[in-house]
Amino acid sequence: MLPLLTSGQIREADAYTIAHEPIASIDLMERASKAFVGWFINHFPDKDQSISVYCGTGNNGGDGLAIARMLEDHQYKNLNVKVVRFSDKSTADFKTNFERLQKTSISISEIHAGNNFPLEECPVIVDAMLGTGLNKPLDGDYKRLIDHLNSLAKTVVAVDVPTGFFSDGEMPHGGGVLKADLVITFQQPKINFLLPESGPFIKCWEAVNIGIDEKFGHSLNSPYLAVEEKDIRKMLKPRHRFSNKGTYGHALMVAGQPETMGAALLCASAAVYAGAGLTTACVPQSGLTALNSYMPEIMAIVRHEQQFPEIKWDSFNAIGIGPGLGKNDMAFELLTDVLTNYKNPVVIDADALNLLSIHHELWRSIPESSILTPHMKEFDRLFGDHENWWQRIQTGIQKAKEHSIFILLKNDYTIIITPHGKVYFNTTSNPAMASGGMGDVLTGIITALLAQQYTSEEACILGAYLHGKAGDELALPNRMNVVLPSQVAARIPVTMAKLMA
Repeated sequence: MLPLLTSGQIREADAYTIAHEPIASIDLMERASKAFVGWFINHFPDKDQSISVYCGTGNNGGDGLAIARMLEDHQYKNLNVKVVRFSDKSTADFKTNFERLQKTSISISEIHAGNNFPLEECPVIVDAMLGTGLNKPLDGDYKRLIDHLNSLAKTVVAVDVPTGFFSDGEMPHGGGVLKADLVITFQQPKINFLLPESGPFIKCWEAVNIGIDEKFGHSLNSPYLAVEEKDIRKMLKPRHRFSNKGTYGHALMVAGQPETMGAALLCASAAVYAGAGLTTACVPQSGLTALNSYMPEIMAIVRHEQQFPEIKWDSFNAIGIGPGLGKNDMAFELLTDVLTNYKNPVVIDADALNLLSIHHELWRSIPESSILTPHMKEFDRLFGDHENWWQRIQTGIQKAKEHSIFILLKNDYTIIITPHGKVYFNTTSNPAMASGGMGDVLTGIITALLAQQYTSEEACILGAYLHGKAGDELALPNRMNVVLPSQVAARIPVTMAKLMA
């Protein structure tokens, strides 16, 4: 797992690298700038294009000065640097790089507090004004400058973080942020890049390695971690000769109403594709024909409107409940019966989550290590309204510990919160997957993995990654604008095989 460090921890890691590599801070800045330029020149190859580099007077500005100098070394012909001097303070490394830049032919101008802003004719702006140390919203001259630059509709490439953007913690309301088309960030994504609040400000980002000591980064024990492909390869268990359907467990999906059978079909079929040895769906009588037609491999327990089904819950290795289930009396009885009589972890989704938000007495019956899979609105129905995603993460950490459960909070980067306070960010999926039923497929995949004796933590991490990876394999190479949930479910065996190859 890749540790995602807070801004304070990033400074610690920088200082440790400087002291123990050892390397001078100005040389580490040079290395970071070189990494930025290496990525930049591959994606902005037109060396005749005019580029303005806006630099503050701290270390982020020092990076910008070095970047401008290196771009000139790469024969970029139309460069200019604008130094934003809204205070008299500057860092030693900024001063060193400013002296180096003065020996080049690059045009340098300064913007002072209260000045009118200069005309900006360059189509590309490199933003190196303020870095990760920002701890309050921009105001005054900086806010005025950012608002001005945002009004120009230029292509903005930010160095490490966009000016005004908080790397972690709660993003302030109404704070000025320079909107970036691309952020080339150092070593790792910043935590807030992975939250929806970044959407209005960052179109895309790329992390470049600058040689920060990775062992020290791991030693800081950040609770925030990004899932990498190598982690998935280690977790997946290949199938072996002489195994049989019993080896891979029996998954039960309790789902569907007559008008929402699609949810039941999607989650049950996903459990089959994700490798459960046996899959049974508990569905209404009216949905039986649809189930048999859709996938004959799925067995059925039929629910009649007025008769509660007799189900031996302990005969199943894993149970998922909720997709399309409704919130009527039968649904409530089914959820109550599962939570009361089943002792293994349960995957709780959709309408089962909505029932939990209404019937608080059910919380004390949830088996330890169960998995809740809410989207944002379901999360807030369960735990109260939140102003932002950072608050949701902190609430999730508290509630996962309190109830000894796993919370999988669905998002562009799905967030998995463990009872031990770890927060994993999934790194697969794409906008083509934004269609109804995709969560039902994820529930089926996770339930199938539990049935195959993966731990709850492994099932969450693997389930989210495989789900997103299958969607990526369908959408990205084929440039598909929409990927359907049923396509993702059917792709899962191929995605697993490729990862285990």
